[in-house]
Amino acid sequence: MNSVKLAPLLLIFVEVAKKRSFTAAAKQLGLSKSAISQQIKRLEEATGQQLLVRNTRGVVLTAVGETLLARSELLSEQLGLTLTELDSAKEQPSGHFNVSVPPFFEKNIVVPALKQLSLEFPKIVPKLIVTGRWRDLIENNLDAAIFGGNIKNTNYRALPIGDVPEVLCASPRYIKQQGQPANIDELTQHNFIATPWQHDVINLFDEQQNKHAVSVHHCAKVNTLQTVLEMTLNDMGIAFYPEFLAQPHLANQQLIRVLPNIRGKTWQFYFLHQYQGKKPVHITRFYELFCHYFTRENKR
Repeated sequence: MNSVKLAPLLLIFVEVAKKRSFTAAAKQLGLSKSAISQQIKRLEEATGQQLLVRNTRGVVLTAVGETLLARSELLSEQLGLTLTELDSAKEQPSGHFNVSVPPFFEKNIVVPALKQLSLEFPKIVPKLIVTGRWRDLIENNLDAAIFGGNIKNTNYRALPIGDVPEVLCASPRYIKQQGQPANIDELTQHNFIATPWQHDVINLFDEQQNKHAVSVHHCAKVNTLQTVLEMTLNDMGIAFYPEFLAQPHLANQQLIRVLPNIRGKTWQFYFLHQYQGKKPVHITRFYELFCHYFTRENKR
């Protein structure tokens, strides 16, 4: 399989897959819809796999297509970044890149993003601050910050990343001992593990987004999500946990969902920077990489 010949086809595939539309991709790339269709057909023939399925609402990716998009999306972004750098003829960014991030994003989002950033900008030295607290960019000499929740009234630019819903979890042993709540009202009979941002009255949301305020008993209060997880795994009570972080533990049955149709607060996350005009290229790139790994992690 000639990777050089396939590269243009992969770039076209990424555009179609991201827009979920042959028409939109053709417009973006300045090609005809039939030309786009022919290139996708060539790619499918070369790989021996069906990548896309057309329906009345647009384009749906097959499982193989989803995998190929995850691996090819960065190729498109890297090419675009390279051309931007050549066009601007600027020197490579260098020096410290100071960024603060929430404590539960490191493993599969922040570290892979910083690894890729360092490969593309080898003169950059990442300096990572892990904190769940608001940190002013200027006061703390930060180039960027990832923050979830309500943003303070500042002059900083806030670019959207995505949202993370909380779900109720408990260990199988705790549920076996205490019983699975049948409805929201029965939660008052259970022990809860709380973080500083959770109070004695919790807000829950059903599938119709109706809000339910429930008074609960906190058996423990901690200040890190890792401690919440450890206490939950050790059968101490029910806890709110970010859905994408809970997924691996739910999959291996270390945790189970409590009231699966109910969710807690949905946290909005933003990428903050202080540049009013054009951002430095490495700042833009880190935002792209963070969004890429964040989206991939939330799809699992």
